[in-house]
Amino acid sequence: MSATAPPVLPMMAALGKMPSGPGWSYEMKWDGIRVIAEVDDGVCRLWSRNSRDVSGGYPELIGLAKAPGLELPAVLDGEIVTLDENGAPSFGLLQRRMHVRDPRQLTQLIKQVPVSVRVFDILRFAGKSLLEATYDDRRALLESLDIGDPFWEVPQSYADADEALDLSAAQGLEGVVAKRRKSRYLPGKRSSDWVKVKPVLTRDVILCGWHPGEGNRSGKIGSLYCGAYAEPGGDLVLIGKVGSGLDFTMLEVLGAELAALEIDRPPFDASSIPNTDRRAAHWLDPLLVAEVTYSGWAADGRLRHPVWRGLRLDINPETVLR
Repeated sequence: MSATAPPVLPMMAALGKMPSGPGWSYEMKWDGIRVIAEVDDGVCRLWSRNSRDVSGGYPELIGLAKAPGLELPAVLDGEIVTLDENGAPSFGLLQRRMHVRDPRQLTQLIKQVPVSVRVFDILRFAGKSLLEATYDDRRALLESLDIGDPFWEVPQSYADADEALDLSAAQGLEGVVAKRRKSRYLPGKRSSDWVKVKPVLTRDVILCGWHPGEGNRSGKIGSLYCGAYAEPGGDLVLIGKVGSGLDFTMLEVLGAELAALEIDRPPFDASSIPNTDRRAAHWLDPLLVAEVTYSGWAADGRLRHPVWRGLRLDINPETVLR
């Protein structure tokens, strides 16, 4: 088994309107961490979206290597989730697991913040690549397997778009992913063969600086300057400022993460920021990605009403485009 790179990069969905008709199947969109699971020789290795081996952070998930119905070598695609008290995936809770690799800390966190994987695709089985197989064929094989592990689950797919959206809303999920039934798996590509439909808009942003807070946030982060690249390999641009949604636990985490990233100058053109704010700001090397919700775009190219959701250590900042 390769120890330096994932066997396959994940296929990504395009954001869009809900397609309908007999040529489409519908799955829930899970609010978690995307992983490619590589299984062979009694070992399960988990790869994040940005090709990091994250297996050490989730030791309870490696039992997939002993699943009775899985013929090896095998590769699966899915999402690590943790559930809140209402049984809905909580990205906020999952943040507590994302940074931890120390075995002693993990012993407690496994009990406090249990995780599981929602498996929605199979890309290799018994050593045979399934990338050229249709979604329908891959899905049929996946549903026939006896994975045999309580930490791994193959969630249901749906034939009706409205039913899927209603169920997603009822369960407090992020939305729905529509998948073209005849589509092939395109590693590392974002394709309109998969369409994600979100009732709430979310996007990734690059953390570029922070402004000190006031009142009960005095001496702490008050808000964060958010950036994105204008185009691949292009200039970094300011797309907003987020302060809502940051609780004190996250402020402590961010304080530690951002301290090592401070730089002398803004990483983007900051001429639109008032002089007094520029002087007070702490600028950052643009290496960390976060996720926010927002209501749309303002005329000046900034996000409307952004609200913090959490850090995304599984995403490469170079891929975050305006």
